Amino acid sequence: PTCENMPSGNATRPGDIVKSMSGQTIEILNTDAEGRLILCDALTYVERFKPKAVIDVATLTGACVIALGHVHSGLFSDDEALVDALTKAGHASLDTVWRLPLDAAYHEQLKSNFADVANIGGRPAGSVTAACFLSRFTEKYKWAHLDIAGTAWKSGAAKGATGRPVPLLVNYLLEQK
Repeated sequence: PTCENMPSGNATRPGDIVKSMSGQTIEILNTDAEGRLILCDALTYVERFKPKAVIDVATLTGACVIALGHVHSGLFSDDEALVDALTKAGHASLDTVWRLPLDAAYHEQLKSNFADVANIGGRPAGSVTAACFLSRFTEKYKWAHLDIAGTAWKSGAAKGATGRPVPLLVNYLLEQK
């Protein structure tokens, strides 16, 4: 899926309440967090295919760059077997990930007085709360989120796309039975 975030008379405004494909309502606190809105509907849509596992990949948050720099992609999942498989695939392909938490305390930052959930949780732990937001739409299958905001691009003389996390994902898929 794709989306566009352009100013206009019909643009989303802070304080708007939108309804996701899952039926959950979302309070828009930051209009620049549109990527997670389209991802939540994609994660809901994929349920109909009864996947063995879903791994979403996004340059979702600048906060992940602050946390991990340009070395590791951020890995979020509550499924230990999936975390282990992705971490091993990352090491084998030299396309490493670092697991970050999805604890209940972080979900608290997404509480809204007006909707089921807010689209952001504030400044602290921004990459974690973004992944917590996505996790609300993945309860029917094994899921992992890769935040590649710090690893997808290089700047300077080597400017351009890195291709990450393609090596990790190929290695992961080749190891599946």
